[in-house]
Amino acid sequence: MVVGVLTIDIHIPESGSLKGRRGVVKGLKDRIRSRFNVSVAEVDDEGLWQRSTLGVACVSSDKARVDEILAKVVDLVRSNTEIELLDYQVEII
Repeated sequence: MVVGVLTIDIHIPESGSLKGRRGVVKGLKDRIRSRFNVSVAEVDDEGLWQRSTLGVACVSSDKARVDEILAKVVDLVRSNTEIELLDYQVEII
């Protein structure tokens, strides 16, 4: 069993309130979950208006498959025009 953990730091430049930020983050989490069948949670920066840190977990029997899925998640985040990808880290367990 291979577990991949992806931590994504994002900036939401158009957000002017916590409510607006939550809407953008919820939409992103829902798209990631439905497209890649992975677990997603906001893990840090919940109180900031324009920042968020998401954690994504993927489990498979194949390391290459985990790497592929997490890379596609990063590509999806990069392609989102509402947010800016600041940093990400991948850890394979």
